[in-house]
Amino acid sequence: MTLLAPTLEAFFTQRLAGQRQASPRTIASYRDTWRLLLSYALDTTGTPPAALDIAALDAGLISGFLAHLEQHRQNTARTRNARLAAIRSFFKFGALRHPEHASIIQQVLAIPAKKHGQRVVSYLTAAETTALLAAPDTATWHGRRDHALLALAAQTGLRVTELTGLTRGDAQTGTGPHVRCHGKGRKDRVTPLTASVTAVIRGWLRQQPGTPGDPLFTTRTGHRLSPDAVQQLVAKHAVTAAQHCASLNDKHVTPHTLRHTAAMSLLHAGVDPVTIALWLGHESPRSTQPYIHADLKLKEQALARTTPPKTKPGRYRPPDKLLAFLESLGLCRTPAAQKRQHNDIIGGQRA
Repeated sequence: MTLLAPTLEAFFTQRLAGQRQASPRTIASYRDTWRLLLSYALDTTGTPPAALDIAALDAGLISGFLAHLEQHRQNTARTRNARLAAIRSFFKFGALRHPEHASIIQQVLAIPAKKHGQRVVSYLTAAETTALLAAPDTATWHGRRDHALLALAAQTGLRVTELTGLTRGDAQTGTGPHVRCHGKGRKDRVTPLTASVTAVIRGWLRQQPGTPGDPLFTTRTGHRLSPDAVQQLVAKHAVTAAQHCASLNDKHVTPHTLRHTAAMSLLHAGVDPVTIALWLGHESPRSTQPYIHADLKLKEQALARTTPPKTKPGRYRPPDKLLAFLESLGLCRTPAAQKRQHNDIIGGQRA
């Protein structure tokens, strides 16, 4: 084997798992990035991954790989930047071990991340949320499970991986009802539950007996639900809910939409962004800014507070002919038109 294979193995075992103690999700994301990159390098150079040298992974090949992600795999700029971050992390690690490749490594590290626009977050209104929660058939076991999961997700704003990772012991429905989750960045947080959601979860726990360490939401055979299964059940019930709430036809409802819905509900209730960030497990309160940008109601309230009272609608009229001439310069498209307007104003002044 050449230099790449042992260095890549050391990067995952020593750097990520040992020194940084990266979460399993981070390791899996980095692993998938390198699977894709090594497959691309094999198709491009014809060299098997085990025989590939660090020198072969130059800036040209990495740039081609990033373009391949966007053009052929239809990845977004966000995904492209996440893959680039994983590659950069390895090359920073390799720079200390292989200074002989410093030039190639610096060229790769100089590849910039791609800028991308900020999309307006999608969330459900109160009527849409009610329709979605009413969609599962609670006369069946699956319907009661789905109803409990949707109600918990819409009220707490948990991520889909946090929902699927919950155990029965994480849901406390006694005094001070709350749910405890192990979130992103290995951070634990506690989220209080409303009386209605508490009643739903209490009923689900009563119907589905088990030990505190068992998953809260399971398949019929008792296995933990996967994130893909949650994605599918949310999409299925959204289609059903759209039959009674037409506005859902224009929205792509996902588990993350329910997270946005919880955040917007808190925002409408007057909760400050710092508290919302803590509620959702965000790293910084700045992460809540997209919710503020998406909330038209808050903007309309701000407009109502700043609009002067008893303002008569009208258009600005210059009080002086010279000012009128200056004002007209921005409206005249041709020099000839400007000259005619100038002559009209000057002639009017002489008269």
